[in-house]
Amino acid sequence: MHVFITGATGWVGSAVTDELLKAGHQVTGFVRDKNKAAALSAAGGRIIEGTLDDLDVFRKAASSADAVIHAAFNHDFSKFMEGVAQDQRVIETLGSALQGSDRPMLVTSGLLGLSAGATEKDIPGPGPRKSEPTARALAERGIKVATVRLASCVHGIGDWGFVPMLARMARQTGVSAYIGGAGNNWSGVHRLDAAKVYRLALEQGISEAAYHAVADEAVPFKTIAELIGRHLGLPVEARDRDHFGGFAHFAGAELSASSAKTRSVLGWNPTGPSLIADIDQPGYYG
Repeated sequence: MHVFITGATGWVGSAVTDELLKAGHQVTGFVRDKNKAAALSAAGGRIIEGTLDDLDVFRKAASSADAVIHAAFNHDFSKFMEGVAQDQRVIETLGSALQGSDRPMLVTSGLLGLSAGATEKDIPGPGPRKSEPTARALAERGIKVATVRLASCVHGIGDWGFVPMLARMARQTGVSAYIGGAGNNWSGVHRLDAAKVYRLALEQGISEAAYHAVADEAVPFKTIAELIGRHLGLPVEARDRDHFGGFAHFAGAELSASSAKTRSVLGWNPTGPSLIADIDQPGYYG
C-alpha cells in the first residue's frame, strides 16, 4: 500500500511512518522541516516538502496514493485559530482528492469535548478544533474517512507534549500544580502503540467512524502532578485555574476514554510502558 502522510516527521507522524515502512508499505511523507527530512529518506520514505498552505501539493499527493493519513497540525498556540482554519482546509483538500474512490483516509484528533470514559461511538461537543467534524462531513459525502482520537498524553522519551509543558510550568512557578477540586483524569498511550492503530485501521479496512488510541484510559491529573513534583524536587499543590493561564482548559479537562471497541475491532494490544511508568523516569525531565 502506498500511503501519503502529513506530519511525517512529527512526534506521532514519525512513529506512524516507521510502523508503515516496517510493515512493507510505501510511504510518501509531507514535511515542513528540511532538517528532519533526511531521517525519513534514510528510512526508505519519499519526501514532499512544503507548508500547510500548499493545497495543490496535498491534492496531487493524495490523488496518487492508496491511502492518506493526516497527522500534521500547526502547534503555534499563539495563532491557534489560524491553525484550526488551516487544518480544516487541508482535510477538505485531501478528502476531495479521494472523492469517488474507496481509498481511505485517517484524520488525527483528540478527546477534548467528549464526556468522561467516552467510547468510540460518542461524538464530541462543539469545540475549537475542526478535525473530526470536518472528517465526519467528508464521510457524509461518501468519502471513506475515519478519525483516530489520540490520548491526551502520547508519551515516550523525547516527548514535547502536555507532560513536558507541565514540567516547564512547574519549573517556572516553583510548584507542580493541579486544579483544586477538579478531580479530573487524563489518558495515555505510548507513541509506538498509537502508530499501530493507524496501520491496523488501514490494513483491515476502515469500519468505524472513530478509533481510540488510548492505552491508559483514566490517570488522575493529580497523580501526574505528583510525579512531576517529585522528579523536579518541587512542592505539589492545588491551585486555581488562573495558575495555568491559557492551558487551564486542558489542565482541568476530563480526558478519559475507553478503547474497548478499537481493541476488539483491530485486535490492537498496546504493549508499551504505561503513562505513569514512562514519566516516572529521570530521562523524561532532561
